[in-house]
Amino acid sequence: MVRTPLTADERDRGRALGQVLRAARGPRTAADVAAAAGISLDTLRKIERGAIAVPAFFTVAALARVLDLDLAALARDLERFEENRIAG
Repeated sequence: MVRTPLTADERDRGRALGQVLRAARGPRTAADVAAAAGISLDTLRKIERGAIAVPAFFTVAALARVLDLDLAALARDLERFEENRIAG
């Protein structure tokens, strides 16, 4: 299966998600958060820098659980980012 290339908007949204997750991680190490979420350190690092712009839902849910983030609030934060980006 060939994946459709990501749009610039999708890449921007992925970077915004990464920034939110990195900020929520605070002083905790990426290794500790990744282990607690059951994902690889490499995957977390890629998500945080936006290299995985559209991570799987269950990956985001696991990270939200570990970081004590509400998924609905996370979605609202990303919607606000999108609105601000469009309003420019």
